[in-house]
Amino acid sequence: MAVAGAGAPTIAQDGGCIAVVDGVFYDAPELLAAGPAAQLIALYRRYGFADGLKRVNGDFAAALFDQQTGTLWLGRDRIGVRPLYYHTGAGTLEFASRPQALRSLPHVSPDANRRYVAVFAGSHYRYIDNAPDESPFADIRQLPAASFLKWSGRALQIGTYWSLAEQPDWNGSEAELAERYRELLLHAVQRRLRVARKPVFTLSGGMDSSSVLASAVQLTGEKQQAVSSVYSDKTYDESEDIRGFVAEKVVRWQPIPIEGFDLFHVVRQMVRVHDEPVATATWLSHFLLTKAVAAEGFDTMFGGLGGDELNAGEYEYFVFNFADLRRNGLSADLEHEIAGWAKHHDHPIYRKHRDAAMSHLKRLAGDVVGEVLVDRERLTRYYNAVRPSYFDLSTFNPVLDHPFSSYLRNRTYQDIFRETAPCCLRAEDRNCDAAGLNHCDPFFDYRLVEFMFRVPGRMKIRDGVTKRLLREAMRGILPEETRTRIKKTGWNAPAHIWFNGPAVEQLRDLVHSRAFRERGIYDIAEVVRLIEEHRTIVNTGEARDNHMMFLWQLLNVELWFQEVVDRVPELVAA
Repeated sequence: MAVAGAGAPTIAQDGGCIAVVDGVFYDAPELLAAGPAAQLIALYRRYGFADGLKRVNGDFAAALFDQQTGTLWLGRDRIGVRPLYYHTGAGTLEFASRPQALRSLPHVSPDANRRYVAVFAGSHYRYIDNAPDESPFADIRQLPAASFLKWSGRALQIGTYWSLAEQPDWNGSEAELAERYRELLLHAVQRRLRVARKPVFTLSGGMDSSSVLASAVQLTGEKQQAVSSVYSDKTYDESEDIRGFVAEKVVRWQPIPIEGFDLFHVVRQMVRVHDEPVATATWLSHFLLTKAVAAEGFDTMFGGLGGDELNAGEYEYFVFNFADLRRNGLSADLEHEIAGWAKHHDHPIYRKHRDAAMSHLKRLAGDVVGEVLVDRERLTRYYNAVRPSYFDLSTFNPVLDHPFSSYLRNRTYQDIFRETAPCCLRAEDRNCDAAGLNHCDPFFDYRLVEFMFRVPGRMKIRDGVTKRLLREAMRGILPEETRTRIKKTGWNAPAHIWFNGPAVEQLRDLVHSRAFRERGIYDIAEVVRLIEEHRTIVNTGEARDNHMMFLWQLLNVELWFQEVVDRVPELVAA
């Protein structure tokens, strides 16, 4: 039994092979007319399933059944842009693009995965996807990115067909590598434009989404359509940073105000279309954005996901660049980079100075070469809010992979495959799917990923400035104001305000409800304390972290139970 997402999968049957593909293959124009399912059968016959997937550039979840051998194959794209779930038991295997389709089967347990729920409820969102083969449901597995599954004669085999491994740094000059980067990004955008009928580009004030849109303008010679989420609260609003770029590259910009909505109502909608709790409040803004985009008749949304990971754009990457410099004995360079970090990125809560840098290094960079440590402060901050009788979070030990000798590369690898990317890609897929949209993230083209994992750290972070090679690659393509901007707001949403307004009373009522109490996940007293402390921090403007992320995760967990877990799903035909 197979179930794909709400979008139309392609299906092909030829000579005893049946294939279904939920997603897109970005291959040569002469092959596109055949469709990805027919291409998959042709590749399978010539190379076998796993080796055939190596020859695909795409975002997909795929299945192929060979009637002659009685073998079922499943495969997922290299980065995990498209989700793929499965269940095995009693000599059967079922698979789907959504877990709810599997949960509706009578022999599949409807129960939640307690470890997953507890980590989502009481830890940082980065750790919820630490086990890439798990799902939010106890009886349903997820096929990890870049993996294949073989099911034959009731025997199950899972393997990988692609991976990133240690290779020498590129030895070209920065100008030479910037030219190669530009070629790869333009090609990635071009391939995706080819399959988009009416594209629209999500646009923030940063370089990633701007680079994707500007690349499309460079390729087509035409200004593009763009859409942005904007907020009356200026904490995360990037309207002013966007306006200059819009004047040069955008034919029509639609700023979508994210305000005046019922928080509980929208989150209920989201968890129903996601089948699971949603990792961060940013995706509520994206959810409302996709609805507006679909109403305008667009069919494909382009975004900048992957740009931060590949280009060391997150603030935390500075620490791991420091670790590489220290490991290589580059003391003068280390001091110079710490000074640049402090100059450009100091923050009233997250202070930047030499002592802070040394403290971060001690806490996050291990003694073994390239060893990235678990951020225990971030991991355990809300452990006290989850009852050990539900799940003892002290037993949760996140896996950190270390395939490289570079701290920075290992941190990037972790983010792509176990932390930031999985939850973001899944949320993007569900939001777009619910609105009937395709989605494209050119930075996650696997050729670009392979290229960037061999770029030296000094071409990613230098003089306290991130994304150095991307800045060079986009010279003459991006407006100079955007290309040279150092300040980073970050794509986020003002959930601190959402949880200090009308939704607070609803949240209090929810926490004191009998259903919430009897669910047994949370320590009620600790949750109430955090709600009140959050309000105090926001109302007084104290220079310390509020609790908006914890409250967002709590709301999502409880409404997910109400809307999905507690409901008996409709049975689907096997």
